[in-house]
Amino acid sequence: MRSARGPATSPRPSCPTRSWWTTCEYTTWWTHRRRAGRRMRVFGALLLVLVGASLIAWKIQPAPAPPGITPLIWVSDDNPARRAHIEQFNRLNPDLQIRLDPDNGGMEKVIVQSLAGVGPDLFDCYGAAQLAAYVKAGIAWDVTEELRKDGVDIQHDVWGATLPYVLYEGRTYGFPANTAVDVLWFNKDVFDKLGLPYLENRPRTWEAFLPLAKKLTRRDADGRIQHFGLSFDPWAWKFFLYQWGGRVYSDDGTRCVLDSPQAVGAVQFLHDLIYKHKAMPSPADEEALAQQGGWGSASIKFLGAGRLATAVGGRWWLCTLRDYKGLRLGAVESPHGPLRRFWGYGKSTVINCNSPRRRQALRFLRYMTGLPYNRLINQQADGLAPMIRYCTDKTLFNPHFPQEDYHRVFREVMPLGEPEQISPFVNAAAAEQLISIQLDLVRRDAKSAAAAMKTAAEQVNEEMTKNLRRNPALRRQWEKLTNANNREGVAP
Repeated sequence: MRSARGPATSPRPSCPTRSWWTTCEYTTWWTHRRRAGRRMRVFGALLLVLVGASLIAWKIQPAPAPPGITPLIWVSDDNPARRAHIEQFNRLNPDLQIRLDPDNGGMEKVIVQSLAGVGPDLFDCYGAAQLAAYVKAGIAWDVTEELRKDGVDIQHDVWGATLPYVLYEGRTYGFPANTAVDVLWFNKDVFDKLGLPYLENRPRTWEAFLPLAKKLTRRDADGRIQHFGLSFDPWAWKFFLYQWGGRVYSDDGTRCVLDSPQAVGAVQFLHDLIYKHKAMPSPADEEALAQQGGWGSASIKFLGAGRLATAVGGRWWLCTLRDYKGLRLGAVESPHGPLRRFWGYGKSTVINCNSPRRRQALRFLRYMTGLPYNRLINQQADGLAPMIRYCTDKTLFNPHFPQEDYHRVFREVMPLGEPEQISPFVNAAAAEQLISIQLDLVRRDAKSAAAAMKTAAEQVNEEMTKNLRRNPALRRQWEKLTNANNREGVAP
């Protein structure tokens, strides 16, 4: 007698009968058959898509290098400036042909492809945390001795703000590509219209600058904004954090300290610029400006379109601002908070140690240490060149833009730039995302600065704790530091 569950197997019946059980059995079989058919159709469609994509990739792949020429692949952004770098390098090295790959720049892609033996020969690195990840993954080539043989003293020849992008535990991986410390841009036309003097004799602190920022903020008779007095890109919040004496992490990196009075004070000032002093656009204002003018929401575009009187930004902004015809700009050292210090940033280029062409790729790093590359960076205004000795008035000035009489300030503020701070005990991208969410709430007036920074510190420390639980070796390193400093940390 069959059990209530039916037979162990379900042979295909010839046809449904009046029996309730047989009908259910047939229905179940038919349902499974239809599902299997759908799965096969989906699989077939996916197979066709993959085959098609492979054919397209094969069709558009670059032609092989001519005989006797070694090709090199460089993963970098698709900035038009890169084309000039490639053209110059290839001309100076006729036996090599470097090619740009802008589509595989994600850190995970670079690591996975490099470990699989199909990675690029060179790749760009955008932060100290990325460099640490590349070194730990075993794909970054240690070029300490190679650069030393070439007479390059990385500690003294390049700007200090770039060192975290190339140094890891005292060893050198890669070479700085460019660097920046932000200054205060100002639109001369706005100042002329209001009959105000330019900023050569500006107030030196933010507190003293605020009355001018409010005076520079103007609305029309209907209350619509004509131009704001000040702005900066939200991701550059560390520019203010360091000026208030705040830090993201403790000195040993074992704890997030964004809930400190200094950090809260910096974020509170940014909130007040928008909602108390009304000298800077809120997110809603930025959206309205973008709709009115169609320029997007970035400070760089608002400045170019005449919607900002002043803005905190880097020299690399000129890569876009030079496209605005008739725009008359000036640039001076930015006002500062309680401390006269600024955030320094940049990027580096690293060699894949698994590349069979790493020796040839080393010639690209050597090219980056020389005058042709550094002069090109300065002429393009793609930030500031990495080698200090080549950042002269002559190399910074571009005769095609004679109205740019302010380049010296970018060199003068570089020694005031503080490099990026990271913690080896937490994933930098995860921490940055948690912090950005809280900062966005402050910018939208949805949370107080104190509450947001308290939450940010707690969440980053929780993320750190999770990381330490997963990694016993990292936990031992953390415990060694916290015991040496004789204080409690965040790990359980």
